[in-house]
Amino acid sequence: MPGMTAAYVREDVTFRSADARCAAWWYRPTRAAGADPAAPCVILAHGFCGVREMRLDAYAERFAEAGYAALVFDYRHFGASEGEPRQLLDIDRQLADWRAAVAFARGLEGVDAARIALWGTSFSGGHVLVTAAEDARIAAVIAQAPHTEGLASVGAAPRWVGAQLGAAAIADALGAAFGRPPRYVSAVGRPGDVAAMTAPGALEWLARVTPPGLVIRDDLAARALLQIPFYSPGKRAADLRCPLLVQVAALDAVTPPGPAESACRAAPRGELIAYAIDHFGIYLDEPFERAVADQLAFLARHVPVA
Repeated sequence: MPGMTAAYVREDVTFRSADARCAAWWYRPTRAAGADPAAPCVILAHGFCGVREMRLDAYAERFAEAGYAALVFDYRHFGASEGEPRQLLDIDRQLADWRAAVAFARGLEGVDAARIALWGTSFSGGHVLVTAAEDARIAAVIAQAPHTEGLASVGAAPRWVGAQLGAAAIADALGAAFGRPPRYVSAVGRPGDVAAMTAPGALEWLARVTPPGLVIRDDLAARALLQIPFYSPGKRAADLRCPLLVQVAALDAVTPPGPAESACRAAPRGELIAYAIDHFGIYLDEPFERAVADQLAFLARHVPVA
């Protein structure tokens, strides 16, 4: 069976979200005889235009090795999930995918439905705040280098790049109203490129987190860029009743740390950890090891494995 180790089994599964099916990896921990058969479950999805293969398996494997179940999914329109047109980033649809993933996980055999934790990174670090604010049964939230304030993230791009992206977004939105195919823009580029994310190191990060031989699309329907300035999920942090871990990159030029720190302070049970790295450093090497160790310690305190 693919993904089998002594600690867990990984299976390919799908679940329905509205009009399409989301593809997911289901990490099922093996349980010792006499152990509680119901494990807490961590649900993970990627950030801006990311897919599961871009290092989410590394996090899920650590959780599964520690005894947690894990569900890692691709949003509709991305990766192995269904949905047309491709590369359509729609905030409401992605939030609906999160709700569908939570409902699916709660129904899985071997999962303790009362101990569901959400894990989000970058753009999905905002999604998990909204999802947990709307679902009082969520047991814990981890938000890694999270998008919390739309204008702060948009303001990190050079103005002339923002102007060209804005024109493309308006053209795409108008075209969509008349049923035309999407107008795509690059998701990641070098500083000065006309791309949605052009912070130093972005292209290098993309190359390092993409597995050899895997072709991942690096574009998105431009209309999504009209939504992002108005999406500030950090405002929902005050509504969380579960423990929240916010991990910020102090040198982050993509999702500036200030708004995330404010969101953490607003959360009734917020915990903040800062790392002296940029937005992309947390996924790899020693910063990854520190970040995932802190995540496991947080989960052990608040959603322990029986």
